[in-house]
Amino acid sequence: MKSDINLMEKIVSLCKRRGFVWQGSEIYGGVGAVWHFGPLGVEMKNAIKRHWWATFVLRREDVVGIEGAVIMHPKVWEASGHLEKFVDWLIECKHCHARHRVDHILTPEEYKIDEKKSEISAHIKRQIKCPSCGEELDLDFIAKAKPFNLMFKTYLGPVEDRASLTYLRPETAQSMFTDFKLVLESSRQKVPFGIAQIGKSFRNEITTGDFFFRAREFEIAEIEYFVKPESVEKGADEKAFDEWFKLWKKFYTDLGIDEKKLREYEHPKKLLAHYSKRTVDIEYEFPFGWSELAGVANRTDYDLKRHMEFSGRDLHYFDEEIKEKFIPYVIEPTLGVERVMLAVIVDGYSESDGSDGREKGEVVMHLHPTIAPVQVGCFPLVKKDKLPEIAKKIYKGLSEKRIRAYYDESGSIGRRYRRQDEVGTPWCVTVDFESLKDDSVTVRDRDTLKQERVKIKELNDYFFSKLNLS
Repeated sequence: MKSDINLMEKIVSLCKRRGFVWQGSEIYGGVGAVWHFGPLGVEMKNAIKRHWWATFVLRREDVVGIEGAVIMHPKVWEASGHLEKFVDWLIECKHCHARHRVDHILTPEEYKIDEKKSEISAHIKRQIKCPSCGEELDLDFIAKAKPFNLMFKTYLGPVEDRASLTYLRPETAQSMFTDFKLVLESSRQKVPFGIAQIGKSFRNEITTGDFFFRAREFEIAEIEYFVKPESVEKGADEKAFDEWFKLWKKFYTDLGIDEKKLREYEHPKKLLAHYSKRTVDIEYEFPFGWSELAGVANRTDYDLKRHMEFSGRDLHYFDEEIKEKFIPYVIEPTLGVERVMLAVIVDGYSESDGSDGREKGEVVMHLHPTIAPVQVGCFPLVKKDKLPEIAKKIYKGLSEKRIRAYYDESGSIGRRYRRQDEVGTPWCVTVDFESLKDDSVTVRDRDTLKQERVKIKELNDYFFSKLNLS
C-alpha cells in the first residue's frame, strides 16, 4: 500500500480542530509522542473502554477485573525480564544524527540478536538509507548499534539513589501476575479464568510519529487468561489461544472496521519475546502502512514461575477436581486503547463525492454509535417560538439517560448537520414548527440521510433500541 500522507494530514487537522486529540504542552512547543485528548477525544476513549469492559468482563463469568498501580516494586521488573530484555536496538545516522530502531530499518532475516552476549549481528546485501535524511548508511552501522531500555526511571522517596530507583510500568500485565493468588482467593474463580485490566503504561520510544499511534504514554486493555498447562491438559493453551484470537478480532469488526483492512501477523520464532511460546498480531492498514493494533500471546508459565523464584511466594494453583497443583499457562490478549481509537477514526473518515445528497468534499465520520463521542445532536430549527426550550429539554432528557447528547443552535440547520457528520454523530434530532402541533421531531440518520418523525415521548425508547440498551 502506498502511504497516503495527505489523508493522514487531514485526519490530524480534524482531530485538533474538533477537539479529539492534540499534542501535549503545545503552547511550549509540544512534547514528542505525548498527546492530550480533548472534549470529544476523552468521550470517545471512555466509550471504547466501557465497551471493552462490558464485552470481556461484565458479560463473562470467567473474567474479573483489577486496577494495579503504575509504580511497582523494582524486583517485579527484574523478575519479568524487563530490566534485561525490554530493549530496542538503536542506531544513529552519522549524517543527520537521527536515531532509529534496527527492526524498523532491517527485515527479520537480516539481523540476529544474541541475548546472552547482548550483541547484534547482521547479513545485509542491499543499500540501506536513513529514513530521516535519505543518506546511505555505512554497512558497519549495525556494529555500532546499542541496546536501549524503554522503561522510564523514577525514584521512591526523597533520596534519588540506586536503592530508591524504580520504573513506570511499561505494561499492565505484571500486576495481574503478582496479584494472581489474591484474585483467586477473593473472587473464588477456578482455572480456566481471566484477570482483566485497563491502565496507563509508559515507554520511552526511540522512534515516534504516525500521529498518536506510537506514544510514550498510553492505555492498554488486556487479559491474562489462566489455563491448565501441557502437563495437565494437552492442548488447553492452544485451544484458549485460538478462541481469544477470534474474540479479539471480532471486537474490531463489531465496531465496523473493514475486515479487508485487517490481517494477521505471526511472529517468527526467533523474534518472539522472551516470555512467549507464540504471538499473533492483528494489523490494520493505516495511511502510513500496515501496523499492529492488537495481539495475542501464549506466555506459558514463564511469569508466575519467575515471580515465585524472585518473591519466594507459592503461586501454584490447586485443582480440587484432580487433586493436583500446578502453575497455569497464560494466554494474553492485549490491545492499545488509543490505537483502537485511531483505527476507527481512519476507517470511518470519508469525503463525499456528491452522489449521496451531500456537497462534494463534505467530511463524514462513520463511527459506530457505541463509541461515537456524541450519539445524538439536538437542534431547534430556529431560535424562536419556544423551539430552543423544547430542544434543550430533549437534550437534557437524553443526557440523564446516559446517552451522549449535544445541543447546538448556532448557524443554519444544514451547517449544524455537517458539523455533527464531521465528528461522527449517528443521529440528529430537529425541533421544528410542526413539533409545536404534533409533539414530534425529525430524526436524521448520518449514514443514510433518511429522516423520520418520532414522538418526543418515544425518543428514549427509540435511541435505546438503536443502541441496544435496556
